[in-house]
Amino acid sequence: MKTALDLVAAAKARIHEIPIEAAATAIAQADVLIDVREPDEYRQGHLAGSVNIPRGLLEFQLSSQDALSPRDLRVVLYCKTSGRAALAACAMQDMGYLNVQSIVGGFDAWLAAGKPVVVLPSPTFG
Repeated sequence: MKTALDLVAAAKARIHEIPIEAAATAIAQADVLIDVREPDEYRQGHLAGSVNIPRGLLEFQLSSQDALSPRDLRVVLYCKTSGRAALAACAMQDMGYLNVQSIVGGFDAWLAAGKPVVVLPSPTFG
């Protein structure tokens, strides 16, 4: 029986991962930057310009949004540490997307490198 780590390792063997040092350039050249974390993770901090499409909804969102349907889109994906993004990249490749990359180490590596993030303000009541 395969574990989640086995699936991630297999996915990483199939996809193109970009090191954190090359991530900003890849993002600048991308048509879309997708954060596949959950919405609460996204609200706590994300890369500027990213759109939040949780991993569990990715295939459905890609299939239903015309702007995301071209298979030649240049896509950069990230998650917290790169496991979900690797699985997402495999799914996108299986759907026929040709230019999908994932950031090695994900959001945590981006933060550790001292790169900027966007944090959404918490709602206030009262």
